[in-house]
Amino acid sequence: MATEESADESLLGRHADWLRSYRFGIRVAEQGIVVSVGDGIAWIDGLPSAGMEDVLEFEDGSRGLVVVLKKEVIGAILLQATESLTAGTSVHVSARRLTIPTGDALLGRVIDPLGNPLDGLERPDCRTSGPLDVLSPPIIARDRVKKPLYSGNKVIDTLIPIGKGQRQLIIGDNGLGKSTLAVDAVIHQREKDVTCVYVLVGQKRTTVVNTIEALREYGALAHTVVVVAEATALPGLTFLAPFAGCAVAETWMVQGKDTVIVYDDLTTHAQAYRELSLLLRRPPGREAYPGDIFYLHARLLERSTCLGPSRGGGSMTALALVETKEGDIASYIPTNLISITDGQVYLDRRLFSAGILPPIDVTKSVSRVGGKSQHRRIKEKAGRMKLDYLRFLELETFTRFGTKLEASMERMLLRGRVLRELLKQDRFSPLSIEYNLAWLIAYDMGLFDRIEKDAFSGLMEALMSKVSKSTLTLDDPEEQWRHSVTVWCRELGVRDQTS
Repeated sequence: MATEESADESLLGRHADWLRSYRFGIRVAEQGIVVSVGDGIAWIDGLPSAGMEDVLEFEDGSRGLVVVLKKEVIGAILLQATESLTAGTSVHVSARRLTIPTGDALLGRVIDPLGNPLDGLERPDCRTSGPLDVLSPPIIARDRVKKPLYSGNKVIDTLIPIGKGQRQLIIGDNGLGKSTLAVDAVIHQREKDVTCVYVLVGQKRTTVVNTIEALREYGALAHTVVVVAEATALPGLTFLAPFAGCAVAETWMVQGKDTVIVYDDLTTHAQAYRELSLLLRRPPGREAYPGDIFYLHARLLERSTCLGPSRGGGSMTALALVETKEGDIASYIPTNLISITDGQVYLDRRLFSAGILPPIDVTKSVSRVGGKSQHRRIKEKAGRMKLDYLRFLELETFTRFGTKLEASMERMLLRGRVLRELLKQDRFSPLSIEYNLAWLIAYDMGLFDRIEKDAFSGLMEALMSKVSKSTLTLDDPEEQWRHSVTVWCRELGVRDQTS
């Protein structure tokens, strides 16, 4: 008896504050009824005070998000749906807004756009949460892009540089290696104090598994959060996936940290939004996409930026993937995204078929911001190299007609073919920026001009080993770099052809 009395007193003590603040009064709550449901969409009657982006709770345990307001009914996309959800199910407006858990507890985890774990582990213990859709930082809160973000790819880090806070597009046909470039960039951020968020939008399960396994195998999952909306997921979750990943990355940016977010890919995201819009009976526009498709991606990508010192100095770099058909970059969605982002890395199928991997077309790729954050020594060497490469491509096209060339033109062709071999790179093998400077100097000195094509692979691996054991940094004097590169090449059997 004494035990029961003490338990009752303890219960009253815990709820004393709630009891003191409780007041009797009339409480009015709206209750709606599901009119129709199907294809991830629910139409509801009887909720006149519901607002846009309100979360709805259904009687059967399903959840929805208000996206359409009409005089008679409201339209909602389903976030969770049970098999018992049918017409006639009661529904009410929740007092909560749509948020996702954020914080370091998510690192190494695989979650859905609502923060639910998909890796078979317990729900992450996150102390903070962030709204999925918020306004982008104002201009006064932003700073210029001034710190480089190294992707580990030779072509990108030298010719198409990316800065922290930049929005860079990776564009090309299906199967050319867009995702591989993004995964390489995430792998290269290991031990660089950069957190990553990889968003898989509407991808097949095999693609999802392969991506996660690649990140785990190369030690990148520890600093990465993977947000997944599979192809079989509700269209509402597919639509919300990029915004969920952005909310996770945005929390770290506000805390003053550097983060990278990969959207793989925004073409599938646009198609999911088109599907939802047509189901919600919105007027279709060009190619049946809704009229606000440009605004949808603009408000997503504008959240990626570099904050000023007064806001913590954090940054969020966006790598957005978009798929083209037959290399047509002038189609609707690619054109929109090119106009929103700060540059693009274009992958060409003809280069892929010729065995040039990664098949990055330097003539169609551009970085509108990253060059301002590039190290002065890399910028100087890469600038001359890019001019050589562009002249080589133009000259190579001209020589297909069988024209006889002068000796100087022959040397230019030779150096161009050498450079094309130097720019080749295997997947899942990101390279340090110091190694890039080493081979740039060696190329500039003409050390590789007489190297056979088949010998390049072994030679570059040996040079990379030499650089990795060295203590040289980008800020060391150029004379010291040139001397070291010359010594390394001599040890590898390569002599300066100009001497």
